[in-house]
Amino acid sequence: MAQLLDTAHLWMPFTANRQFKAKPRLLASASGMYYTTDDGRKILDGTAGLWCVNAGHGHPKIVEAVQQQAAQMDFAPLFQIGHPKAFEAATALTGIAPDGMNRVFFCNDGSEGVDTALKIALAYHRMRGDAGRTRLIGRERAYHGVGFGGTAVGGIAGNRKQFGPGLTAVDHLRHPLNIEKNAYSRGLPLHGAEMADELEQRLLALHDPSTVAAVIVEPLQGSTGVILPPKSYLEKIRAICDRYGILLIFDEVITGFGRLGTPFAADFFNVKPDMIVCAKGLTNAAVPMGAVIVRQQIHDVFMDAAPADTIEFFHGYTYSGHPLAAAAAIATLAVHKEEQLFQRAADMAPYFEDAAHSLKGLPFVKDVRNLGLVAGIELEGISGKPGARAYDLFNKAFWDKGLLTRTTADIVALSPPLIISKLQIDEMFGSIADILKALK
Repeated sequence: MAQLLDTAHLWMPFTANRQFKAKPRLLASASGMYYTTDDGRKILDGTAGLWCVNAGHGHPKIVEAVQQQAAQMDFAPLFQIGHPKAFEAATALTGIAPDGMNRVFFCNDGSEGVDTALKIALAYHRMRGDAGRTRLIGRERAYHGVGFGGTAVGGIAGNRKQFGPGLTAVDHLRHPLNIEKNAYSRGLPLHGAEMADELEQRLLALHDPSTVAAVIVEPLQGSTGVILPPKSYLEKIRAICDRYGILLIFDEVITGFGRLGTPFAADFFNVKPDMIVCAKGLTNAAVPMGAVIVRQQIHDVFMDAAPADTIEFFHGYTYSGHPLAAAAAIATLAVHKEEQLFQRAADMAPYFEDAAHSLKGLPFVKDVRNLGLVAGIELEGISGKPGARAYDLFNKAFWDKGLLTRTTADIVALSPPLIISKLQIDEMFGSIADILKALK
């Protein structure tokens, strides 16, 4: 029996608070692939929490590592002092990063990671004597967190409209989603690589490439509905950045740690950025943590340019490299390796793809997009009620089918823990099919 709960005092993030509090969806515990609600129902986690619990909930080795660290030392700062776990976590993280990306700056989540990466980019150019590079380029429909920097380079109007102009030296590429040409593509879309050319032909021609510090992209745009890069698209972006001395930042908060069957999307696409922002799966979400992984050459510019015995980069957070988070990261990275979760995701991806595309032809399904263990199901909207149909599916999935999904506009996004089985994939997409057949 669910207990009465006073919901009045909590202002919930990214939530229709009044709607939620009229009929709360409350989770009380979690284990493996499942949540348990406050009234005792099992909920199959189709979203890895929030794209982050890649190794499954409550993994005993991660839990034990956090418990032991909390008992040994609950907190230590990294300002002019250190603790071993932070250095061990950085070493473990660079052990799976692309070659040459071997310096790590810790923060607390993806939003802080993006702001950190943008500040590194701006400061890097200034420290190498190129202070005119102050412009940042993102993409439409991009999500880069909720800091002022991430909001500025992000491309979601709803995330920006309440807060004024924010950073002004920012512009945006168009996103590459083209349902007309690429509907129901399996994996990377065939059409649209030429969309990358507008970085050079439009934005750099407009602003002058010598003023641009960095381009930031999600290799796979997750939060706005699983927008996939067309074949050769990211390679073109990398080549243009190289041509004009512009840093390329990959926001891999979602794609990092096995989501595509490789450590990072940079490995999947064989495109090496200058910085990788990661978070979420880094600690299996047991303790908040984010990181920016940087090419050594970028780090060394700071070390070489600053006077001896001075702070090289005036940036950081009280909880950078927090002992509990570092312990969770070390344990999580070990679990990934011991249980071969990245390979498991790669092996399961074709089955997941077939299951996702089995929804083609069902009522209201407009498109299905997939890559690795990510799928986006775009639905026909209801006139005058944007997002209502997908929200209806989300609600019915939770209450009637015991399934957690995620929606953005009229798109249903799925990104389960990497431990998902074929039977659970069948259950997930079977439940969605049943709901679609009954939707109005």
